[in-house]
Amino acid sequence: MEPIQTTPDLSAYLAADEAIDHDHPRVRETAGLLAQEAADSYDYARLAFDFVRDTIPHSQDSGDPRVTWRASDVLERRTGICYAKTHALAALLRAEDIPTALCYQRFDVVHGLVAVRLDGAWHRQDPRGNKPGVNARFSLGRERLAFTPDHAAGEADYPELYAAPHPKVLEVLKAATDRPHLWETLPTAL
Repeated sequence: MEPIQTTPDLSAYLAADEAIDHDHPRVRETAGLLAQEAADSYDYARLAFDFVRDTIPHSQDSGDPRVTWRASDVLERRTGICYAKTHALAALLRAEDIPTALCYQRFDVVHGLVAVRLDGAWHRQDPRGNKPGVNARFSLGRERLAFTPDHAAGEADYPELYAAPHPKVLEVLKAATDRPHLWETLPTAL
């Protein structure tokens, strides 16, 4: 699958917005701490990915009923579903001037990913969090995502790379009263 930028201007994939609030002090502080450990942009991107994947539990896996959607809230509360975790990772990467897009897959519901632009190309990453049967890894080579769509069963990789969260995704996150409510309203397609 060839990724498709929905916005031709690469600077859009560095912008802060309501959900990817990389100008927030919590995001800046976290990015600064991670950057101290990084030798270069690749190393920083891998550290940020590992941080979001491993230190922010996926709220469905942990049973946390809270719904987060803004990157700074995800980092503060240490919880989120895939969409929220991608917002946090995008904010951390953009805070260090690494272009980052939001992208999606379709299974029973839409699943969120990020694509990071390094070495002149986009590379999809899945920070949802590992568990038995899920082993996502940061990679600029072969994708190491949490899930692989079964195209014969109607599952799909969406090729679009968005500079901001898809409106359907943001709408359900903001409207959810808790995670069980969110689970009932997750989008099934974009």
